[in-house]
Amino acid sequence: MLQNMANKIDQEGAAEKVLYDKYMCYCKNAGSTLQASIDAAEAKVPQVESSLKEAESSKVQMEQELKDHQAARADAKASMAAASALRTKEASAYAAEKAEFDSNIAALGGAIASIEKGVAGFLQTNVAKTVQRLALADNEMRSFDRQMVLSFLAGGDQEGYAPQSGQITGILKEMKDDMEKDLSDSTATEKAAISSYDELMSAKTKEVNANTKAIESKSTRVGELGVQIAEMKIDLDDTSAALAEDKKFLANMDSTCAAKSAEWEKIKKARSEEIVALMETIKILNDDDALEIFKKTLPGASSFVQTVATAQDQQRRALALVRAVREFRPHAPGRTSVDFIALALTGRKVNFAKVIKMIENMVGILGEEQEEDDMKKEYCEKQFDHADDKKKGLEQDVKDLEATMDDTKETISTLVESLKALSDGIKALDKEVAESTETRKSEHEAYTELLSSDTAATELLAMAKNRLNKYYNPKLYQPDAALVQIRAHSAIYSAGSQRAAPAPPPESFKAYSKSSEEGTGVIAMIDRLVADLQKEMTEAEVAEKDAQKEYEQFMSDAAEKRATDSKAVTDKEGYKADAETDLEAAKEGHMDKFKELMATDKYISNLHGECDWLMTNFEIRKEARAGEVEALKNAKAVLSGADVSLLQRATRSLRGA
Repeated sequence: MLQNMANKIDQEGAAEKVLYDKYMCYCKNAGSTLQASIDAAEAKVPQVESSLKEAESSKVQMEQELKDHQAARADAKASMAAASALRTKEASAYAAEKAEFDSNIAALGGAIASIEKGVAGFLQTNVAKTVQRLALADNEMRSFDRQMVLSFLAGGDQEGYAPQSGQITGILKEMKDDMEKDLSDSTATEKAAISSYDELMSAKTKEVNANTKAIESKSTRVGELGVQIAEMKIDLDDTSAALAEDKKFLANMDSTCAAKSAEWEKIKKARSEEIVALMETIKILNDDDALEIFKKTLPGASSFVQTVATAQDQQRRALALVRAVREFRPHAPGRTSVDFIALALTGRKVNFAKVIKMIENMVGILGEEQEEDDMKKEYCEKQFDHADDKKKGLEQDVKDLEATMDDTKETISTLVESLKALSDGIKALDKEVAESTETRKSEHEAYTELLSSDTAATELLAMAKNRLNKYYNPKLYQPDAALVQIRAHSAIYSAGSQRAAPAPPPESFKAYSKSSEEGTGVIAMIDRLVADLQKEMTEAEVAEKDAQKEYEQFMSDAAEKRATDSKAVTDKEGYKADAETDLEAAKEGHMDKFKELMATDKYISNLHGECDWLMTNFEIRKEARAGEVEALKNAKAVLSGADVSLLQRATRSLRGA
């Protein structure tokens, strides 16, 4: 026992020496390693902070886009609700109108049939009253026809003329045809309104669905970004804390390593002192004098461990125990060794030392077999656990990748729809810009032409007024102005400037008197015309300025919107390309994980084929092998001189039970 204690202390010392050497090696090399860890952490912190800011910015942008989609969806739903309300109102109005048309057409049809058949008492029926009301209400009917119908329905005549029933039915048929045409037009209008409503609802439904998909996708993305941001914050805190701890440890490492070295010297000294004490105690107890004292004081000790038996009895007992080994595993591997031991014990001259050596070898073989079974069982259990964990992880990875693929496909579909909507919007905007430019050009040309013509007219009127003033109001006459005006418009009269001198005027009958009042009235009229022209030019100038200002504002807004939409197209195309790349990566990852999962299933199947028999029969084999070992040890004990008859009887009784 003392020797075992000494051996145990030696083993513990050796194990602790390995740990101490490793710690001292760490002290020697930790400086550079720890500094490298500190450098890596210092480089990682700004990277994580940058990634965190980028993720937070992306989250804010994604949340804004989510709000935009929600607002767009709400607008689309509001438009759908308004359109539905209007459609309901229009449908109700059409139904009422159609009912009235159907009733009036039916009344006219009944009246026509009654008149053609000459039904007596028709004029006193409700149908006749309805026809009378329709004739009075029809604003498009000729007065003569209305008077004829009313006269017929009244049962009298107008100015001695009695209308014939054929003429009346003709008028009524014309009224009926007009009503049927109006009903057909109203029905066509209703169908067109329904078609427009259906188209609007279809477009708005697609818009709502697209925005809903975008909302769901971006809500998921916002959640993922939130998780990433939280993880990055945790990583940043952990890295910062580890960096501070590493710096602190690096600063205190020299004193810590010195303390560990001093502590090791104390432990080594204490262990050495304990071993010396144990070895000295063993020496005292193993001394010859001590053994003599023990023999005198403990006389029964030797008789307890020694057994008096003849060599023949030992041989017989050992052979019986060896033969009993066969009962445990009749067909076990290594059976020839047991047979060989039994054969050696059946000879006349038996070398017990050799047989004991053979038994020890057999026991060693059985121990090795059991160790192999233990190792194989442990290996199988570990492999089963590892393979099952790996399979579950791969199955989860496959599901996650499938979900990622579905989400990415949905994102790509949403982006495609959004890109199409943006492209269509840009095309429509370009068309509106072109049309507005053309319209502005036409308006400006019309304004220039109006200004030119009004200016020319004003100048001509000024010339006319000046000429009248020369005659009627000489004091207001302006010769220079007239000359300027004449020169300005010389092209108008240039065709007649080369005429020959006129003939002398004929003789006058009487003296001429000026028409001063008429001339003054004409001059006043010219002034009003000039004022009207100036007013028209002023209004045209204001309208031109306003139109140009609105056109410039529209062009500015259109350019800004086009730039924004173009940037959105570029961004979404980039997002789409990234999503397509992610989808391909997910597909490749999914295929790799699926192949790996199939390989894992195959490995598990092979592992079952290799391990199931051992796992099922392990306890049986272990118990049988333990019985063999026990029997062999008993045989060895018998050959060594021990009395195991009691143990044999117990073993037989247990086997019998």
